[in-house]
Amino acid sequence: MTTAQDRTVGVLLERYGRTYAQEAGITVKDTPSPLYQLLVLSTLLSARISASVAVAAAHELFTAGYRTPRAMCSASWQQRVDALGRGHYRRYDERTATMLGEGAELLTAKYRSDLRRLHDLAGSTPELILSLQDFPGVGPVGAAIFCREVQAVWTDVAPFLDQKVADGASRLGLPTAARELADLVSPADLPRLAAACVRAALEKSVADDVSALIAGDLKSTGQS
Repeated sequence: MTTAQDRTVGVLLERYGRTYAQEAGITVKDTPSPLYQLLVLSTLLSARISASVAVAAAHELFTAGYRTPRAMCSASWQQRVDALGRGHYRRYDERTATMLGEGAELLTAKYRSDLRRLHDLAGSTPELILSLQDFPGVGPVGAAIFCREVQAVWTDVAPFLDQKVADGASRLGLPTAARELADLVSPADLPRLAAACVRAALEKSVADDVSALIAGDLKSTGQS
């Protein structure tokens, strides 16, 4: 029999289970380019700006061809500013353009353009979080976003379900303990569940919508 939690997770994933990486056109894989793109997206999401604007700015950067550290370094500061502007990332565009260039240089010099080397050297999730914060513009929020979205391919990081995820899970009536929440989905769907719970934490309307949809489904099938 399907439990209330199963119904909630099913509706939640269908309605809100799209990761920030997916929205930015990134297919997360354990290869250098998509991992770097996820780092760029995490940097943009670290600023006090709406997630939709950060995603749009990331998409513009990638459309312009800045999908690798080499390409980001080769772009001029003005070219990076212009791409961010096309994504309406204007409040922080100049500072962020500088940080993206510096971050690409750091990744090239320290990890030979490959975040898998950072992962291997970190050895644990707490160390990984600290290492990610060495990149300009990436603070605790950005590092957490990166870990939430990468955990399906860096499986040693899973389950990475931070306080923001727990806040959303609580609002949805789901378990707030990381392992219990993770057990409700397959490992591949864990980033999607995390993203959906974060949306519920940020907007109460998400939980209200999920509840209404479940109530409507139960009514239509004659269940109570």
